[in-house]
Amino acid sequence: MVKYPTIKILFRYLYLMKVTIKNIKSENYKNNINLYNNFMRFLQKQFPLKEDIVVNFVGERVGKMTTGSRRSNSEINVLTKKRLTRDILRTLAHEWVHEYQDKILKMKRGPNIGGKNEDMANAEAGSIMKKFEKTYPKYEEKMYE
Repeated sequence: MVKYPTIKILFRYLYLMKVTIKNIKSENYKNNINLYNNFMRFLQKQFPLKEDIVVNFVGERVGKMTTGSRRSNSEINVLTKKRLTRDILRTLAHEWVHEYQDKILKMKRGPNIGGKNEDMANAEAGSIMKKFEKTYPKYEEKMYE
């Protein structure tokens, strides 16, 4: 049947988006590239994005960000300075979920505190971390560096 190849092509397209890493001012990232790459692949499987995305691992806050921020141009900033790997990845997951909400679910942006979007991003980021740690137990020590 034609139906299956069409679905397969669409499914493949969803996983072939590109993640560009920029502004790497993080020794943590440089020392754990495989962990970060596996985590981003894991994110893409959990919350598949169709379009390319840029992730900036920054050593200092950018603008009014707390530990992470997302721009409408599919760019995510994640603060790395003086943070555990686990915290950095959770922030990345949180912002990735916001990207998914915006680009895939077409959710309108809500309040930064206590809104539906923020609650979902917080809950999903926590869930992603638990699933990732269970799937990749070899990274347990590195998560707390």
